[in-house]
Amino acid sequence: MGVNGGSRNGAGRRAYIGSTAGGAGIVTAEVDPESGALKELHRTDAVTNPSYLAVSGDGRLLYAVSETPDGAAAAFSLAGDRPEPLAPPVPVHGSAPTHLTPHAGHLLTANYRSGSVSALPLRADGAPTEPGPGAVLQHHGSGPNPERQTGPHAHAVVADPTGRWVLSVDLGTDSVRVCDIDPGSGKLVMRRELALRAGSGPRHLRFHPGGRLAYVINELDPTVTTCRWDAVQGVLTPVGETSVLPEDGVTPTLPSEFVVSADGRFAWAANRGDDSIAVLTLDQDGLSPRLVTTVPSGGTWPRDLALHPEGRHLYAANERSGDVTWFTINPETGVPERAGSIPVPSASCVVFGNLPVRTGR
Repeated sequence: MGVNGGSRNGAGRRAYIGSTAGGAGIVTAEVDPESGALKELHRTDAVTNPSYLAVSGDGRLLYAVSETPDGAAAAFSLAGDRPEPLAPPVPVHGSAPTHLTPHAGHLLTANYRSGSVSALPLRADGAPTEPGPGAVLQHHGSGPNPERQTGPHAHAVVADPTGRWVLSVDLGTDSVRVCDIDPGSGKLVMRRELALRAGSGPRHLRFHPGGRLAYVINELDPTVTTCRWDAVQGVLTPVGETSVLPEDGVTPTLPSEFVVSADGRFAWAANRGDDSIAVLTLDQDGLSPRLVTTVPSGGTWPRDLALHPEGRHLYAANERSGDVTWFTINPETGVPERAGSIPVPSASCVVFGNLPVRTGR
């Protein structure tokens, strides 16, 4: 069994690695089912600055942002041996998208520089089209940090486990917005805004496997905020904060990502600056994360952290050293042990998909 309690049959996996400016575009890599090792297979520069990626729920498509001033997004077919563009990238009507999620017949993007969230309708083949009226939700507000919070900066957009709500995380306004989305038009309507601690700079959000908790990783202060989630009312309520950096850690440190094991026993955070991976244990209900140790990320400036679907390996995309490092997770302690790395210039994101299913001869 892996950390998540899943099977050991990880055969047939591919990893897709995004990168920021000056990087390798999108890299496709083979994943060894036992060791977790990556072997590069292909690169494509069909999208400029594809800093964040997502795989569709059915595993047939790969989506990518184009984190540029104009802002765009694109879809790739995964039916063959390498990702193939379905159509040219389309504008998201927002600047510098940094995150995306396919949901409710749309591709949702969080647009950092413009501080907005867009809902791009998906064609029958899965390719996105430009958002229509009401399908771009503009955030408003600011925070106390004079360098990073002079205005809104949407950094992530996710659907809750029920699919009823869309949550957008804004680093610039220290808040999380809870929204409705119209599946037909893509119109986004904000229902509630949760104010987090001023100056914390929330970046990404992950749900606990039980669906009743959410964890918000904060970039401007090395902490994770634990929140109760009421999926009936769409209410997010903070209940505590946990440091993801030990007292002797390097400062300033800007956490980037937070992942949770599928069995809810462990969580990990990537720390840029300290260049470490924080290891946290979760109690039975998940309400009280506890930092137990940190380990080196294997490189410099880990912008992303990804857990293999089988739960036995963890991957750090080290942007400034230009590599993706993989770790084997101790199933008893949750502590990752470095196992290897591959060079990927300006690596910023790692996601996983299955090999295409072949039919016929």
